[in-house]
Amino acid sequence: MAQGKVEICGVNTAKLPLLKNAEKEALFVRIAEGDKEARETYIEGNLRLVLSVIKRFSSSNENVDDLFQIGCVGLIKAIDNFNSELGVKFSTYAVPMIVGEIRRFLRDNNSIRVSRSLKDTAYKAIYAKETMTRNNLKEPTIEEISAEIGIAKEDIVYALDAIQNPMSLYEPIYTDGGDTLYVMDQVSDKKNKEENWVEHISLSEAMKKLNEREHEIITLRFFEGKTQMEVSEIIGISQAQVSRLEKNALKVMRNYLAG
Repeated sequence: MAQGKVEICGVNTAKLPLLKNAEKEALFVRIAEGDKEARETYIEGNLRLVLSVIKRFSSSNENVDDLFQIGCVGLIKAIDNFNSELGVKFSTYAVPMIVGEIRRFLRDNNSIRVSRSLKDTAYKAIYAKETMTRNNLKEPTIEEISAEIGIAKEDIVYALDAIQNPMSLYEPIYTDGGDTLYVMDQVSDKKNKEENWVEHISLSEAMKKLNEREHEIITLRFFEGKTQMEVSEIIGISQAQVSRLEKNALKVMRNYLAG
């Protein structure tokens, strides 16, 4: 097997073509005239877009071939409904449709039981959102969706929450140079704002071993319950840097306490 070659549904992703803007415009003119060959060429030229989208669902435990096929259905729907005269990039238009198609597939295959009435409400809201987005070229508010389908916004929010896939606290959301950020790093521990969970004096001594920035990060994270994102905004560094400094600080403290 050639280096870098990855096959999905029998497609060698390393050899997928890339279309230039001029080629895309020319193909859409032919597609509008009913040229099936141009449509197939445009689909093949945008399969990389589907690949980039399905990476977002890597933690879903679904077969990547299935996700790719469902994503292609969304891509085809986007091509068939796209209006090139609206001045919107095709990728901007297509990505929400591909994502929506995959999410529908995951909801229908969700192992958690959700009542039919909740599913119906959620699907009505999703369909209305997609239709309104396509017609108005912007996402509608929950109030606008509520008015469109005649269902209370509270019921819509509840139904949409009910059909979401469970998310693991250890699901990776970002990687930078080997430092992976997980969902749990984004979760604020509100309990720590109300209770001083550290009573042992040795912890204070351990914190004295940290430099000024590490000390500030540990204080914000574990004494004030801030998320890494909040800490990064306060200190003025990236979230990846916060993660790196936090891990190093905890290692220093553990070594001190263990010694």
